Amino acid sequence: MESLNASEAKREFGELLIKAQYEPVGINKNGKPVAVVMSAAEYETFARLKEESLKAAIHEGLKDIDEGNVIDGVSVIERLKNKVV
Repeated sequence: MESLNASEAKREFGELLIKAQYEPVGINKNGKPVAVVMSAAEYETFARLKEESLKAAIHEGLKDIDEGNVIDGVSVIERLKNKVV
């Protein structure tokens, strides 16, 4: 992924928009990544995949509940305490 610093992105905004139609473009500020510019179509795909992944995780959790594969919160906290100590 190509990256530009924030000043370059501002100065070359039109070119940035053209590049983003073909691949995401990273934007750095003070040498650190702060944003990614991508095409609207790629963003829609990303958003759809993110939603599908969340739905799958929710269904998996509901299935675990139905099958009794759950642990109460007190037990979870106790296990965490034992790992830390």
